[in-house]
Amino acid sequence: MSKQTNTSYPKEKIKILFLENISDKAIQIFKQQGYTNIKKINGALTESELINAVKDVHIIGIRSKTLITEKVLDAAIKLQAIGCFCIGVNQVNLKAATKKGVVVFNAPYSNTRSVAELVIGASIMLIRKIIDKNNAAHQGIWLKEAKGSFELRGKTLGIIGYGNIGSQVSVLAEGLGMKVVYYDSETKLPLGNANSCKSIKDVVGKSDIVTLHVPETNQTKNLINKTNLKYFKPGSILINYARGEVVDLNALAKSLQDGQIGGVAIDVFPVEPEKNGDAFTTPLQGLSNVLLTPHIGGSTEEAQQNIGEDVSTKLLQYLERGITNGSHSIPSISLPPIDTAHRILHIHNNVPGVLSAINAALSKNHINILGQYLKTNDTIGYVVLDVDKKLSRQALDLLKDIKETIKVRMLY
Repeated sequence: MSKQTNTSYPKEKIKILFLENISDKAIQIFKQQGYTNIKKINGALTESELINAVKDVHIIGIRSKTLITEKVLDAAIKLQAIGCFCIGVNQVNLKAATKKGVVVFNAPYSNTRSVAELVIGASIMLIRKIIDKNNAAHQGIWLKEAKGSFELRGKTLGIIGYGNIGSQVSVLAEGLGMKVVYYDSETKLPLGNANSCKSIKDVVGKSDIVTLHVPETNQTKNLINKTNLKYFKPGSILINYARGEVVDLNALAKSLQDGQIGGVAIDVFPVEPEKNGDAFTTPLQGLSNVLLTPHIGGSTEEAQQNIGEDVSTKLLQYLERGITNGSHSIPSISLPPIDTAHRILHIHNNVPGVLSAINAALSKNHINILGQYLKTNDTIGYVVLDVDKKLSRQALDLLKDIKETIKVRMLY
């Protein structure tokens, strides 16, 4: 993206707030484009802290701990965009963001490889019972034995959620000689020799190792519970690097103690500490062959750099050109560069007659539209207009007065 020097709004006045120790790559990209008013905070903020922090902020970047609630959005009167520097967007009130005309981006693919590799690594650690042998060695106990330790080759991996990460795990597992079965709520094309199953019960009953890769929704809360755990093969392994609410950890602890489950790797928890050093408890602590990690599935330098570049680029493309590809709130539009015109972005409630009113107002005042783009969703409409530079200020004022307008912004 080329750096613009003469812009519709001074870049040094655009306030950017990055929370949760977002990659320096993101800051570097913004600074290269001339944005210098950037504040970085290492940890997450509470709702009250965030309300005070966002009053004059135009762009906010978060990871998974910061919650963007409706109250926060009400306070953020200048906010144009939210960048979620992670896979999910469930930490943002998307309904409220949509109503406010605030675009929300994330990075759904950037840490796929990092998570997939860790799943394979955890599978090896657990099926070889490395966790217990490592703990024994640290305690000065020599525990050399082959009993209960196996190779991955020839074993069956069950994947629940065959999306970006699940399918990548599938490929890596087959490369190690594993058989792969999977279940997804949507029809997904299998990669390699993976086989689709019709139910979760079918997957877990066939699998030596089960790995979860589903989003956090009402349907997936406690997806793995007391009932489903009974269908697992005795002694099988469960890995959850998806979302903390997906597994009933008390039921899982009981299954481990009873021997129904032979090993567990958990990276995400229903309640997680806000920052490093905070106290943390889980019913799985102290149990045999259990690998607990602090939500680090995507925490590699490669993944964080990829995420920093991906989300920052989306934010800049929206800020400078109005492009909303990958948005979870504003309708997604791909736009050409702004050449000989000024561009106006108009976000409005999606009701009949708004586009007609826009065109009528501009036509009545003899303002020619050089380019026009429209996309709607159930809630709002997004119109992008390229107009004559000499008449753009007048056009902007006219569009502000259109009924049902939420946000209007001019770019050049």
